[in-house]
Amino acid sequence: MSSKLEGKVALVSGSGRGIGRAIALKLASEGARVVVNDLDADPAQEVVELIRKAGGEAIVCAGSVTAPDFAERFVKTATDTYHGLDIIINNAGYTWDNVIQKMSDEQWAAIMDVHLTAPFRILRAAQPVIRAYSKAEADAGRAVFRKVVNVSSVAGLGGNIGQVNYASAKAGIVGLTMTLAKEWGRLKVNVNCVAFGFIMTRLTEASAAGDATIKIEDRAIKVGLNPDLIKVFEHSIPLGRAGTPDEAAGAVYLLCTPESDYISGQTLVCGGGMTL
Repeated sequence: MSSKLEGKVALVSGSGRGIGRAIALKLASEGARVVVNDLDADPAQEVVELIRKAGGEAIVCAGSVTAPDFAERFVKTATDTYHGLDIIINNAGYTWDNVIQKMSDEQWAAIMDVHLTAPFRILRAAQPVIRAYSKAEADAGRAVFRKVVNVSSVAGLGGNIGQVNYASAKAGIVGLTMTLAKEWGRLKVNVNCVAFGFIMTRLTEASAAGDATIKIEDRAIKVGLNPDLIKVFEHSIPLGRAGTPDEAAGAVYLLCTPESDYISGQTLVCGGGMTL
């Protein structure tokens, strides 16, 4: 295994499936010890087992990121198990689309909670821990850089029809990122954002019948795209295709490496050349 992130401790929300899974596996392959989160314990445990079989270290912290006590439990899992906290990836989320005149308060609140309030709570819970580590390192004359990567979307940068809730939440993540880059710079924390374009996951894969759903707590959420619509999307991408979860994970990884120690408050678009 590589040692680019050797000894680092990483929180990755929503990492039992899709992009989050790829991120957890990538960070672990570079030496990070990973706290894997998913709404359901089984997929999270599968990722942990893959990491351990490859010689890495990982542990599960299952549950909804929107639960009031989740953020503290997530952070505590890292500090109790690995006695550190170096990387935070706010990735968990899903879409629940509708045009504004048909969108319920429940739809709006659910998407804002998972994409914006949950990252806020996780970062708020992490701040005292990071501050304490930073002070101890400064007193010892050591310079240690930590990384936060928040996941946004091109929808948050340019909007998208039928996604007023999702686009608003993802725009908010950019604001959160820029603010914390200023607040946490003195703690030697690089806070950046990756805005994904069209990445092929279970949320976006082809669904000709239009009846594919996923279960989020007690809700059945429609997912998948018409194959013809996928072709239209891909035609608009300069690279001519959707991205893969591994490629998405690579963009996040770039902002976790030592080479990003002087990059903060930025939004990196990972979209195959897609422009707004």
